[in-house]
Amino acid sequence: MAGLQSSSSEMDLDRPNIEEYLAADSIQDSPMKLHLRDLLDISPTLKEAAGAIVDDSFTRCFKSNPPEPWNWNIYLFPLWCLGVVVRYGILFPVRVAILAGGWIVFFAAFFPVHFLLSRHNNWRRKIERKLVEMMCGIFVASWTGVVKYHGPRPSMRPHQVFVANHTSMIDFIILEQMTAFAVIMQKHPGWVGFIQKTILESVGCIWFNRTESKDREVVARKLREHVNGVDNNPLLIFPEGTCVNNHYTVMFKKGAFELGCAVCPIAIKYNKIFVDAFWNSKKQSFTMHLVCLMTSWAVVCDVWYLEPQYLRPGETPIEFAER
Repeated sequence: MAGLQSSSSEMDLDRPNIEEYLAADSIQDSPMKLHLRDLLDISPTLKEAAGAIVDDSFTRCFKSNPPEPWNWNIYLFPLWCLGVVVRYGILFPVRVAILAGGWIVFFAAFFPVHFLLSRHNNWRRKIERKLVEMMCGIFVASWTGVVKYHGPRPSMRPHQVFVANHTSMIDFIILEQMTAFAVIMQKHPGWVGFIQKTILESVGCIWFNRTESKDREVVARKLREHVNGVDNNPLLIFPEGTCVNNHYTVMFKKGAFELGCAVCPIAIKYNKIFVDAFWNSKKQSFTMHLVCLMTSWAVVCDVWYLEPQYLRPGETPIEFAER
């Protein structure tokens, strides 16, 4: 027992005395001994600090802001109900019919061209390019897309790469209906993966898998080969690497900026008056995302083709991406 008491007293001596870390004038008026719980009673301050951290967090770039409710009174609620009936009962079936008819026409033309003109590579590529542009236009029509393009249309020439902000997979469709880009994209399962393998490879798209470490080297080599090709479709890259909510842009990855060629920025801005085009892949499948777009009134956006940018003397690819 004596040994236990001595060891206990030694432990008490080893414990830090909080009063030693406080200024003398801060505790001289306290009649009682200062306890640790008194110092930890700072929950309001902690709450304030945590709120500031959350508000300034990187995650706000990936949050969708729900629209303000407007059907809250007896005058507007019947109009809202009528709008639901029109959107789901009339517009949605018509849009599904348009999309289905477009797919039938597309496949009826694409597969014969793909297999019968295999020996005529130039003709096959031109026709397939036009068919892909047509199908993307049908997709946009199925959302009643209202898209305004600003600036000169991209052209096919070597030593250039196009970079754009990324809100949803429909970014590619909106840009593809005007120009047949070859895009670098993550491999997807399901019907999207089927389209990637059978259709989009015809326009020179490059796929990668995030789980494969060797894919980075292979993709980097394919990018350089594609950029240097004369007859290749313009290369499109989404350097953010993920979908952002169209309120912010996150840091661009340097891969597109170390190819030693002109970088042509594209800015895509969606108008959320009818629908939020942001796709949160963790909460919603792409199929349900399309259904959400097809049951809205319209998808409204503006696309700006900006001036080409070049690597400045002494500038690193990372600094180029930041600029």
